Amino acid sequence: MAGALDDFLTASVREKGSSANTVEAYRRDLVRYLHTLARQGLAGPEQAKADDVTRLLRQLHDAGLSPSTLARNLTSIRQFHHYLMLQGRAQHNPTESLEPPRVERRLPDFMTIEEIELLMAGPDLDEPLGQRDRAMLELLYASGLRVSELIALPRAGIEANASLLRVRDGKGHERLVPLGRQALYHLDRYLTQVRPRLEREHSGEALFLNAQGRALSRMGIWKVIQAAAARAGLAKKISPHTLRHSFATHLLERGANLRDVQELLGHADITTTQVYARIDTKYLKEVHKTYHPRG
Repeated sequence: MAGALDDFLTASVREKGSSANTVEAYRRDLVRYLHTLARQGLAGPEQAKADDVTRLLRQLHDAGLSPSTLARNLTSIRQFHHYLMLQGRAQHNPTESLEPPRVERRLPDFMTIEEIELLMAGPDLDEPLGQRDRAMLELLYASGLRVSELIALPRAGIEANASLLRVRDGKGHERLVPLGRQALYHLDRYLTQVRPRLEREHSGEALFLNAQGRALSRMGIWKVIQAAAARAGLAKKISPHTLRHSFATHLLERGANLRDVQELLGHADITTTQVYARIDTKYLKEVHKTYHPRG
């Protein structure tokens, strides 16, 4: 069983370009699935039936896992069995007749423009790390980057003369994102005045460095945002993804085309971006109610 799983994970990277996070999710889901099959006395996944998969999903449901997690587990198992059939290791896919649980798509949290202004004023610009933090916050809101993309962003990714950011996602795809005046101003200040003071022999090309000269980590970025929010007196829970959601929502509120926002966010599928259109509709209804004479 372990050999088939390793082959599937390798093929996911080589043939589909799956990201490290996707592969790790596959691994977790399928290790649990294969252990369940083994406990049921099956010699291999090719012997699995629909009832075996249903039994696992029911156990996960009873353990309190969310519908989205159950749906992801079913997807992992389905993809795995599809691979086994393509390789001639199995004659059927036990998930063919199974429907994924209904997942209510939750609207992403986002900030108002007033809250964004307060957050940006949070870092202390009299301190070098405060200047770094302001540049990072401005960049996140100006570009809608994922936190993984921000961590991997090299300083050469900023094309200041063209006011562009060159971003590479986890699958190796590259996109160009425009940068506004505020982001460019604070980035230039950070790059010329602060980063040279943080840089060490081990710093490499990472854009944002911590006090020890190492690339700022996911946890480090989260702490920067929390500290800025606390200084600004914001009680709302804010993460890097909140700034990404705010970036998309504010563009749509001001009339940006959904396809353009999809390109800026780096979404492969337009349906992923459409969740923001629901926020936009809610906003427009509120505007109509507030300002229309018969609203």
